[in-house]
Amino acid sequence: MAPSSSTFLLLLFLSLLLHRIPFAAANNLRRSKSLALRRGLDPTSDTALTTNLTAVPPYRYFEVTKPIHTPPTKPCSYLVLRHQFAYTYGKPPVLTNYTPPSDHGCPSREFSKIVLEWTATCRGVQYDRIFGVWLGGVELLRSCTAEPRATGIIWTVQKDITRYHSLLMENSTLAVYLGNIVTKTYTGIYDVNITMHFYPAAEKSVFDGLNWGYSVPGYGSWADLILPISRNLPLKDGLWFEIENATDTESKKFSIPQNVYRAVLEVYVSFHGDDEFWYANYPNEYIEANNLTSADGNGPFREVVVTLDGEIVGSVWPFTVIFTGGINPLFWRPITGIGSFDLPSYDIEITPFLSKILDGEVHELGFSVTNALDVWYIDANLHIWVDEKSKKTTSKLLSYSGAPLLYSSKLDFKGLDGKFLIKANRSISATGWVNSSYGNITTRWTQKFNFSNCMILGNEANMQIVNQLIHYDDRVDLKTESSSVKSIHSYKKFPFVFYINVLDQGKGAYLEVANVTFAFNENKGRKAAFGVSKSKLRNVQKANGYMVVKNNLVVSGLGTMAEVFKYNSSRDCYFRNVSSSNYTILYDDVESSCDGGIRQFPLRFGLNRHATFSF
Repeated sequence: MAPSSSTFLLLLFLSLLLHRIPFAAANNLRRSKSLALRRGLDPTSDTALTTNLTAVPPYRYFEVTKPIHTPPTKPCSYLVLRHQFAYTYGKPPVLTNYTPPSDHGCPSREFSKIVLEWTATCRGVQYDRIFGVWLGGVELLRSCTAEPRATGIIWTVQKDITRYHSLLMENSTLAVYLGNIVTKTYTGIYDVNITMHFYPAAEKSVFDGLNWGYSVPGYGSWADLILPISRNLPLKDGLWFEIENATDTESKKFSIPQNVYRAVLEVYVSFHGDDEFWYANYPNEYIEANNLTSADGNGPFREVVVTLDGEIVGSVWPFTVIFTGGINPLFWRPITGIGSFDLPSYDIEITPFLSKILDGEVHELGFSVTNALDVWYIDANLHIWVDEKSKKTTSKLLSYSGAPLLYSSKLDFKGLDGKFLIKANRSISATGWVNSSYGNITTRWTQKFNFSNCMILGNEANMQIVNQLIHYDDRVDLKTESSSVKSIHSYKKFPFVFYINVLDQGKGAYLEVANVTFAFNENKGRKAAFGVSKSKLRNVQKANGYMVVKNNLVVSGLGTMAEVFKYNSSRDCYFRNVSSSNYTILYDDVESSCDGGIRQFPLRFGLNRHATFSF
């Protein structure tokens, strides 16, 4: 049921006050009306409209994802943490003792699937807040809270954490950081439950469903040991490192056993503050020419660089996650942005570099962000596989290529209006062998990236168009002395198109129009002894919205979202086509079959409006 006009205006009024300044407004100092709107409204002036809203059940928010494929066995489940996050900003993470499933009556230590479930409720007024969940310093989940309404909201995140199997079988400390502030204005308190679900193995399973077709367990099982590459407790913040500018480097020292035969670094990344909307930041030359000293700069390109003892071993070109208060908060109610409830992590194969770190000495993993502004949160988990049949493995780096970043820019502007084209590309590759009780294994790791961002400014910089595309290609090939080459290949494509315009309506009124279309697309291919398996993911969102503002008051507004999620593989398929407008679900079609074309998605807006786009 759609809210009444008066209730809707109040909700829009509150949401505009709460969410971060949209990136176009933050970039453009001339847009003073928009800044005043988001900083000057007082939600307490309309408290009469919220009377008796506590009797309304909470509204459910959700991120569209593929349901986790679980075995038919009944899980052993238990609550790990229950906590209310209120006055938690700048305070230590919430800590609790974690005990493995054997301490909770679970009869098995063999689990084919392990699921972390985060459920939270909130009522009142609050910003979106970034949070993290760590076990023994190893990050399990990076996420963003939903922005509540006066009647209350609820949301659930379920994440497959089976790859952390070895960590979850030991006693440890669970840490959760959610920096929240409660005042007379910002009243929302996040009431959180974290539950673990352990599914006993119905049959012998392998990591990520991948059977490499031979007996080396490191390429078909979970890691034997996971080392945290994060900050150490005690802290008055999250365990992530904070990258505050383009010259800042954060690092962690570590050592590994001398009988390791495989290593993978899993990297978590999120961006905030001046770089929350990095993809729309202006080039420095433009800012300097127009004396915009306080505008966000360094252009729209960002790269997370990962080093081992000072040498580049991999890179992350991050997906454009939009948090639940980003751009126009009405876009993400109740359907949140792609990756906002479960931010993606990125794997870097360290195996070819093992010869550098198998000496029993202390080494260092470092992180930096090209062109960074304050602030980026980054940490990592080092997954390692140990050869229990030998005391020491040997390794050699055969080849390495870490070509410098290639970057180019074309700037054409006059005054506040103009066009910018930024391009970048990079490739990294390394090949090495490891000799263990499983024989000699040669591993080749390659990454290839391409980036382009075309930005147009018009209407005295009150109009901004961003058209960005990231290609993200990584591949692992391995060969033993007695088998052919086996490989896993991931090709990601992150398109992002954004438009915003502010138009003067006269008599103290103006119209702000915005729309965004973006996608997380990934093709995976696996070549093993049994053959080739493939999977395809196409996850596309398109949002339109406007606000009419007069004398710093919202007169009317609209936020509409449509999303198509389509996944198919040799194992399973999932399809969902869903749309919402101003808190109301317009349609929600779900299928377990993915028959038909995968690249063309019809997106409907309202009852009689249609739009088609493809990525």
